[in-house]
Amino acid sequence: MKQTLQDALDDRGYETLTPVQQAAISDEYAGKDLLVSAQTGSGKTIGFGLAIAPTLLEDAEKFERAGAPLALVIAPTRELALQVKRELAWLYAKAGAILASTVGGMDIRTERRNLDRGTHIVVATPGRLRDHIEKGVIDLSEIKAVVLDEADEMLDLGFREDLEYILGECPEERQTLLFSATVPKMITALAKNYQKDAIRVVVKSENKQHADIEYRAMNVVDRDVENAVINSLLYYDAPNAIVFGNTRATVNRLTTRLSNRGFRVVCLSGELTQAERTNALQAMRDGRANVCVATDVAARGIDLPNLDLVVHAELPGSHETLLHRSGRTGRAGRKGTSTLIVTKRTASKANRILKMAKLEATWGGAPTAEEVSAREEERMLADEAWSTPVNESERESVDALSNAFSAEQLAAAYLRLRRTARSAPEELNAFTETKPRRKEDFGKSVWFSVSGGRAAGAEVRRLLPMLCKAGNLTKDDLGAIRIQEKESYVQILESSADSFLAAIGPDHKVEDAKITKVEGEPNLERAERSERPQRSFNKDRGPRGDRNFKDRDFKDRGPRRDGPPKFKKPGRDRDFEKSDSKPSGKPHRKGGDKPYKPRDEEAWSDRSSKSGKPSGHKPKGPPPPKGKSNSKKNKARAAERAVNKGKGGDARPKRRG
Repeated sequence: MKQTLQDALDDRGYETLTPVQQAAISDEYAGKDLLVSAQTGSGKTIGFGLAIAPTLLEDAEKFERAGAPLALVIAPTRELALQVKRELAWLYAKAGAILASTVGGMDIRTERRNLDRGTHIVVATPGRLRDHIEKGVIDLSEIKAVVLDEADEMLDLGFREDLEYILGECPEERQTLLFSATVPKMITALAKNYQKDAIRVVVKSENKQHADIEYRAMNVVDRDVENAVINSLLYYDAPNAIVFGNTRATVNRLTTRLSNRGFRVVCLSGELTQAERTNALQAMRDGRANVCVATDVAARGIDLPNLDLVVHAELPGSHETLLHRSGRTGRAGRKGTSTLIVTKRTASKANRILKMAKLEATWGGAPTAEEVSAREEERMLADEAWSTPVNESERESVDALSNAFSAEQLAAAYLRLRRTARSAPEELNAFTETKPRRKEDFGKSVWFSVSGGRAAGAEVRRLLPMLCKAGNLTKDDLGAIRIQEKESYVQILESSADSFLAAIGPDHKVEDAKITKVEGEPNLERAERSERPQRSFNKDRGPRGDRNFKDRDFKDRGPRRDGPPKFKKPGRDRDFEKSDSKPSGKPHRKGGDKPYKPRDEEAWSDRSSKSGKPSGHKPKGPPPPKGKSNSKKNKARAAERAVNKGKGGDARPKRRG
C-alpha cells in the first residue's frame, strides 16, 4: 500500500481493514481486472480506491500535475457518486489527487470548467458522462482504470447501452473493476465483453449476511400502516432513521404526516432537484433532521452516520432491494434494526421475500401506545443527566428552582416538558390473523338437523344469522352447514350446544323450523345433478321475455343454410344483363321477366298520386312534360317572372323577407 494512503487511513482511525479492502490491496490482484462481489456495507468504496492506486500512481507516492483524467468511477445514482467522491477525496488527499464529478442535475458549465482545469479522477453517473464524451468535453485517452460501482443496479436502471458506449471509448489497455453486491448473468456478460482475464473475487463475511441487523415483521391492519411507522420511530428513537416507500406519492404523504407530528424529517425522491437531494442528505449528516423518507433512490450506497433504523412502510419489489434497503443500517460494525410493515394482503409477499433473501425475521405486532410510553419512561430514567453533577453555570438556577418548588412539582414539570417536546404515540387497532378453519381445528361438536332443505328454499346465508340470533351464538360457534333436499344439518361446538338448546326454548323451534339433535354424524348424501334445482322458466313468457310465446305459431322453415346469410347490395350496384325478350338490347334487371322501360314512363306509372290513391294508379291525361310541374307555387313564380320580363326588369322574382 502507498504510504500516503496509509497515512490517510491512520488519520481516519482505520485500525483494521474489512475483508474486501484486504483483498483489494493483495499483491496477487495488483493491476488486474477484478469482478468483486461483497455484501452491502462492507467498505467497497475504500476497497476499489486502494485497488486502483498502484495503477494510477505506479512507483510514485503523489500525483503529477493534473491533465486528462487517469481514472473513471461510475455510480448509478447522483447521491452515491457524490458520496464516492467524498470518500476518495480524503483517501487521496495526501497524494495530491484532484477529483471532479459529472452527475445529472448539476451545473454542466461548472463541470466543464473543472474538466478543463485538469483532474486525476472523475466520478460520474452514466448519462451525464456520455453527454460530455459525445460533446468532446472530456478526454479519455489517458484513462488507466475504470471502476463500475454497484454495476448490477446500473444495469437494472437501464444504463447498459451507456456503459457499453463509455467502455468502448476508453483505451483498451486499462484496468477494469466491477464492484457489486450481487453478480447476475448480465454482470457476467458485461465482464466477459469488457474485461480481460478478470479475476472473480467473492468476499464473504465471517458472520452470516446482515448479521448486525435485526429484522422485525410487524402485522398491522391496512389503515394503521402510517400509525405503525410513527410508533416504530418513537419506540426505537434512533439517532437517524430512514423510511422507505415505493412511490413518490407515498413519500410525500409520509413526509407531510411525520412533519405535522413534530418529527425533523426530510424526503428524498427522483422528482427533487439535485440541490434539494444534496441538502436533504446534508441535513441528516449535520443533525438538522433525523428521519428521511425516501424511495429506492436511497437504497444503494447511501451511508448516513448513526443510521440505526430502517422502516419499510411499503414492501420492496424483490429480495435484492430488501437487502440494499436494509443495508443502510448495520454498517461498520454498528447494530441496526430493519422493520417491515406487513398487512394481511402483503403477508405472503413478505414471507416470500424474506425466504428468497435467506433472512429470519421476528414476527409480531407493531409497538402499541403503551409499549412506546413504557420505553420512553425507561430512556428517561436511564438518561445520563440524572448522574451528571451540577456545574457552576447551573448552580444559581438550580438553587432558585429548589427553593421555589417542591421535588414533586419539579418532577411533574420536567415530565410535562419532556412529553410536550415529543410526539404522542398512536393507538393501533388489534390485528387478528384470519386463517382458513380446517375440520380438525374446529373441536368437539354436535350436529343438529333443521327442518327444510333445498326444496323449501333453505340457504346458508339465511340459516347462519337465524341460528346465531335465536341461539345466542357467534359465527365461531358454528362449523359446517349442509343443505340437503328436505332438511339441513348444522355443526355446533359441544361447549355451546346446551346453551343453544336453552335459548331456542322447549319446543325447539326457530321461525317455524324444527331443530333436532342428531346422534353422531348425519348421513350426508350428495344430490344428483338431475335432482338439483334448475333455474325457473316461465313458459308463458318464453326464454327471452316474449309475452306471446305460447301463442306463437312455429312452422317448419326447412333446414338451416350452411354459412352466413347472403345479403344483396343496394340498388346502385345492380347487375344488368341484356334482355332476350327485346331485340333492342336494352338492359333489364338480373333475374327479372319484365323488360326494361324508360325511366320517365316507369316512374310515372308507379308513382302514387297526391289524392292518396294506391300505388300503380295512373292519373288521367298524359304525363306532364319533363321539367314542368303542376305546383301552384311554381305557377305563381312563373307568372311573376313573365310580368317582370315584360316591364323590362329582372325576370327573376324578388326575394321576399
